[in-house]
Amino acid sequence: MSAKNVVSSAGRPLSGPLSPGAIALMLMLCFSWGFTQIAVKLALPDIPPILQATIRSMGALPVLLIVGWLRGVKFFERDGTLAAGLFAGLLFSFEFVLIFRGLLLTPASRAVVFLYTAPFFVALGSYQVLGERLSLSQWAGLGLSFLGVALAIGVPQADVDAKVLLGDLMVVGGGALWAATTIIAKGTRLRFAAPEKALGYQVALSIPILGLAAWLSGETLTRFPGPLALSLMAYQAIWVVGTTFTHWFALVKTYSASKLSAFSFITPLFGVLASYLIMHDALTPVFGAAAVLVMAGLYLVNRPGPVAEDVARAPGAQPVPAKAESAIRSRV
Repeated sequence: MSAKNVVSSAGRPLSGPLSPGAIALMLMLCFSWGFTQIAVKLALPDIPPILQATIRSMGALPVLLIVGWLRGVKFFERDGTLAAGLFAGLLFSFEFVLIFRGLLLTPASRAVVFLYTAPFFVALGSYQVLGERLSLSQWAGLGLSFLGVALAIGVPQADVDAKVLLGDLMVVGGGALWAATTIIAKGTRLRFAAPEKALGYQVALSIPILGLAAWLSGETLTRFPGPLALSLMAYQAIWVVGTTFTHWFALVKTYSASKLSAFSFITPLFGVLASYLIMHDALTPVFGAAAVLVMAGLYLVNRPGPVAEDVARAPGAQPVPAKAESAIRSRV
């Protein structure tokens, strides 16, 4: 299933609930991202976290260039996307710097919950900048899904001091930058660029920034990575960044950013399930209740209803209103 087939049927953007094809693609993306949490953990003995992010960007960039070249993408054509692309690249880079640095200060279980404040930032940004409006029941759906994530992961309260709270704040900042990148990809001329080019800006710019952050953090390779770590890095670079992120930006160009972002609540559930299957972590009945809450929330967010039409447009369709374009341009 290709992103192109999912998001551009009839050659125009889709509004209203996500199509079955888009839902299936989002489930595949969230499953991949959930396993990524396990891939990072398994590679940590050989490769520190920010260095992992640097290496995966270095591996993903050639993948994007090759796939884009095969698809006829003109990466260096002047199309008015440079400013927005560079700005998105800065946000993309500092998003991972904040998240990984925050993980050094706060427990991973807390970090996962705070990271998934991102859909709320997307919903607020979409309302303020893109004109996407969620109904009261859809806001309730976001809240239910967030509660499901918190229930599945748990938020330990012991030993919470100023350092832990700073880590929490850094992870929330990473979630906000994730949301901002989504809004920029949807509300600027990046929406007209091929997904490979839109993501290419971010991946290319992240390499020096993440590399510098790894160096400042004192991260180094103490030994040559083993076969497992190398295969997991290939998975992260080729599949996660080079493939799933590209599909994500293809979806963002057409569908409601708020509704797509709500599906990211499933990612930590897949992460917990992957931990059970691969790392043999405990799986309690609470997980079932959490899954029910997340699914109920997603139903409320995506059920048909009298919501405002998605104003983001794909190439060849009606443009985003001038208000949205000028609002984001002022930030770029």
